[in-house]
Amino acid sequence: MRTRTHRRGFAALSAAAAMLMASGVSAAQPGRELPAFGRDFLWGVASSGFQSEGHAPDSNWSRFIASGGTADPYLDSVDFARRYLTDIDLAARLGVRVYRVGIEWARLQPAPHAWDEAAFGFYDDVIARIVAAGMRPMLTLDHWVYPGWAVDRGGWRDPGMVEDWLANMRKVVQRYASRDPLWVTFNEPVAYVGTELRTGGIGVDEAPVMLDRIAQAHNEIYDVIHGYRSGAQVTSNLGYVAGAETEVNQPIVDRISAKLDFIGLDYYFAPLPQTGEAAQGGVEGGPPMWELPVHPEGIYYALRHYARQFPGRPLYVVENGLPTENGQVRPDGYTRADHLRDTVYWLQRAKADGMNVVGYNYWSLTDNYEWGSYAPRFGLYTVDVLTDPTLARRPTDGVDAYARLIRAGGVAPDYRPTRAPVPCVHIDAAETCVGEDPA
Repeated sequence: MRTRTHRRGFAALSAAAAMLMASGVSAAQPGRELPAFGRDFLWGVASSGFQSEGHAPDSNWSRFIASGGTADPYLDSVDFARRYLTDIDLAARLGVRVYRVGIEWARLQPAPHAWDEAAFGFYDDVIARIVAAGMRPMLTLDHWVYPGWAVDRGGWRDPGMVEDWLANMRKVVQRYASRDPLWVTFNEPVAYVGTELRTGGIGVDEAPVMLDRIAQAHNEIYDVIHGYRSGAQVTSNLGYVAGAETEVNQPIVDRISAKLDFIGLDYYFAPLPQTGEAAQGGVEGGPPMWELPVHPEGIYYALRHYARQFPGRPLYVVENGLPTENGQVRPDGYTRADHLRDTVYWLQRAKADGMNVVGYNYWSLTDNYEWGSYAPRFGLYTVDVLTDPTLARRPTDGVDAYARLIRAGGVAPDYRPTRAPVPCVHIDAAETCVGEDPA
């Protein structure tokens, strides 16, 4: 979810211009009416299993934390495992229609040939409560965490990892297909590879092999899901890397594009000024997340990139949000409420310009363990894990803003973002930027 890669130099525009402008995706026009989203639009919130559940079983990540490789201990994160009833209620009060959660492999399968029925019972109840509250579950099968016994076998280095992964996921699909969730097979595959490099799960020369195995697992579980429900909606969400998306994510897109019912995108940051590096999140030695540049208009360019590649395919923003440092005011003064309104404005512009935008998840309902630290805060509700033993959920200004946006179907027709947009070429790569920018 949070990776960074070098930006490519711009290519010549002439040949690409003719091809992309013939794609039928029009550019936004100044003064064009900005219609609200209809009742079928899927407003949502997102979370992951390991980052929020607490009470973590043996896994690659629990071992990495125990090795001293993280800034903060895990403790019990925000304790979703025991507080899910109240968290689901908080989501329902917002008016969202989708609640994304993870189904943790390490929790379900503590040993190679043993599944924990009590763990399945936990997810049974979580999913039932989401449905009872009037929301549709979005289930993530793999959000970067796998059992300790799989670590002992070599993790994604192991040629048997794909079949081990599928053995568990087939049980998950069989159990929950009748709930008709939205499915996410792998969270941000390329970032997953990067995280495994960071934690020592693989070496640099093994990264292409891991990506191949992820693609194989995605394609096989896609068929399993559709075997249970022909109309299922399945994706593997892509962590959009502004300025280098084709270079970074196209290899996995090429491997799984025939088995994506909708294009799931995560969008957070824009290229770093001065250096020209593209940013999807903080990395070791780089600036912290709350100092990375935020350009909400970049979400429009990201959606346009995939609308052109997959004309008519549904586009769903699976993750988007704004980080603060421990809940403090950001250095740039940008508030969560303003960022939400500005982002939704660009989603409405994309929809008005013919892009098939069907849903948006805010990351995340509450703060959580941001892969080694509790300092980056993305939650609509903030939680002081390290200093508040009650783990109280305290609303940010984003709670009221998001609830109002959902009720209204977006921003008003005359709304203008708090920050003027910058040209696409200052944010993204040449092939994405061909055509007229929105005004």
